[in-house]
Amino acid sequence: MSQLLPKALTRVIDELGRLPGVGARTAERYAYYLLRTEARTSGTLASAIADLHQGVKTCPVTFALIDPDEDVSPLYSNSDRNKQLIAVVEEPLDIVALERTGQYRGTYHVLGGAISPIDGIGPDQLHIPELIKRLKDDNVEEVIIATNASVEGESTALYIQRQIKEAHVTTTLSRLARGIPVGVDLEYADQITLMHALEGRRTL
Repeated sequence: MSQLLPKALTRVIDELGRLPGVGARTAERYAYYLLRTEARTSGTLASAIADLHQGVKTCPVTFALIDPDEDVSPLYSNSDRNKQLIAVVEEPLDIVALERTGQYRGTYHVLGGAISPIDGIGPDQLHIPELIKRLKDDNVEEVIIATNASVEGESTALYIQRQIKEAHVTTTLSRLARGIPVGVDLEYADQITLMHALEGRRTL
């Protein structure tokens, strides 16, 4: 491609192609769009990316992403949030998904991933010790384990349960209910989804 397109355009395509979920064709479309649009649009995007690392930091308590001028996450410091209720999630963006429901008024704890030996991620690389400390310091009444419904997410959830039990922390443990999405036939549902659908069944 380097012989067919200008070097500057090829470089943008290559860099965009490094992003998760962006294939070669999508990277080409994005790059060509930026080329065709006003230079100001490309400049605004470049500026936003350049400021990204300096404009974001991690909350030392919840490990959520916060602005650089904040000491802790607003979702933790807000007096209206229930500090005795913690939802444990894998990544910071999982918080956004739960907040969009408008139903949760507790706080969060971001693990920073899930246990995945294949990817070289072990328990020591996750914020599990900090979670145990929070349970003790804040006298937490309930922990909602909201890891993903994947093999890694399930393994992480089981590990957290064991760690809390071994730490002799008295708190209620719960797991997000899982079920079969609307419009999906049983034959297309995966094993983990079906398992949780059975466990979370209700009396009619």
